[in-house]
Amino acid sequence: MTKRRSHGTPITALCATALLAVVAGCEAPGPARGFVPRYEEPAAADHDSAGFLKQRRLVELVTADLNAYLDVPHRITVVARSCAGEGSGYDPGTRRIELCYDDLAEDRKLFEGAGRRPADEPLAEVVRETLHHEAGHALIDALDLPVRDQGRAEEDAADRFAQLMLLRTPEGDRTLLTAARAYDLAAAADPIPDPDDEHAPDQARAESHRCAAYGAAPARHPDLATPARAHCAATWTTTRDHWTADLTLLLR
Repeated sequence: MTKRRSHGTPITALCATALLAVVAGCEAPGPARGFVPRYEEPAAADHDSAGFLKQRRLVELVTADLNAYLDVPHRITVVARSCAGEGSGYDPGTRRIELCYDDLAEDRKLFEGAGRRPADEPLAEVVRETLHHEAGHALIDALDLPVRDQGRAEEDAADRFAQLMLLRTPEGDRTLLTAARAYDLAAAADPIPDPDDEHAPDQARAESHRCAAYGAAPARHPDLATPARAHCAATWTTTRDHWTADLTLLLR
């Protein structure tokens, strides 16, 4: 799985003036609050990934799910764009989530290299997990939660928010397990963790998702039962209760 940008990295393609917004197609006026989906025109190399996202309406579906659950008091733009390798991320300075077309191409290669052809379904699952993870950063910022700006701690909390949101849905465990598989593939392709990456190593993130899926429904996933996962039900309960308590003021 493509390494994601640190949540605090400045985003360079911003609209400095209203005129630039018109010329460059940056943020257009929209809802004043909540998660707002947007697409930018892709670079030539990213046309297929952009077309896939638009055809599946993945950004719209995830933002609709978030808005149905939460009433965020300001606007958070969720924009799909070409990032030239920067990696998907959240910018607290602009309250903007970026989903990178080029990340999709790299994730597709991982699944296809592992024999998943076509890779459309697992790729869609990874996109959903990615967007929920970045939404976790946006909410940590909006609520000024204690883990804000704490590197690994914030990244872990954002992963747990993705678990919370996805396990609210009937097929959310499948999405988490597919994302875990993507992390496994990424770890196999690049086994030496980047020391500057604030995220947990890919293998640890994969195991966190498997633990959440198993802990939320042990009877549904007997294949995941191991002595090392005996704690997962309690861990999932803690994740659910802590995030739900933090979100109390925003819950619809």
